[in-house]
Amino acid sequence: MFTGIVGEIGTVRHAGPNASGLRLEIASSAVAEDLGIDASVNVAGACLTVVERDTHGFAVDLVTETLARTTLGRAIRGTRVNLGSAATPTTALGGHFVQGHIDATAKLVARRDEGGGAARLRFALPSGLARYVVMKGFITVDGVSLTIAGLGKTFFEIALIPHTAERTTLGALVPGDLVNLETDVLAKYVERLVKRA
Repeated sequence: MFTGIVGEIGTVRHAGPNASGLRLEIASSAVAEDLGIDASVNVAGACLTVVERDTHGFAVDLVTETLARTTLGRAIRGTRVNLGSAATPTTALGGHFVQGHIDATAKLVARRDEGGGAARLRFALPSGLARYVVMKGFITVDGVSLTIAGLGKTFFEIALIPHTAERTTLGALVPGDLVNLETDVLAKYVERLVKRA
C-alpha cells in the first residue's frame, strides 16, 4: 500500500525485454535508499517488486498484465517516472490509500496554466471508471494522490498546485500524454457490498 505522495522523480536508465515481459532499470537516490530486493515500490502509479538493487537505483520486471494496463511498456531510456515508497504503520497519510493497482490509462485532453506554476488539467474519463469518481473525491494519476476538482460525463479535472507540478512528472504533461489511473478502492468495495445486499 502507498499514500500517493511522491518521494522523487526517477529516470529509466534501461528498458529491455526479458522472459516475463519487460525489465526496467530506474535511477533513483532518495526512494532507492530504503529499498531492498522484494520490496514494493510505486512506479508511475504501479506497485512493482524490486528484483535488483545497486548504488544508483533498482530494477523491476513488468508482466503482460502490467504492460496491458499501464503506460510503462512505452518507457525508454530517459523516461521520467514518479516514485513512491510503500507505507509503513508510522507513515503519515498525507494522501489516501493507494494500492498501486492501475485501473486504466487516460489521456490529458486540456491544460490551462493559471499562473505561478499552477495549472488545471483535464483528463478523459474512461466510461468504466466514471462510477468511482466523485467531486472532491480521490484519484491517483501516475502515482500522485489528487482531489477531483471538476467532473463531467467524459472527463475529470485536477487543480495542480505549483509544488506538485515541480516535484512530480505532472508538471510536464501536455495534451495528448497518457497517464496511469487508479480510482479510490473504497468506492469499489462499497459498490460490491451494495450489489450483494
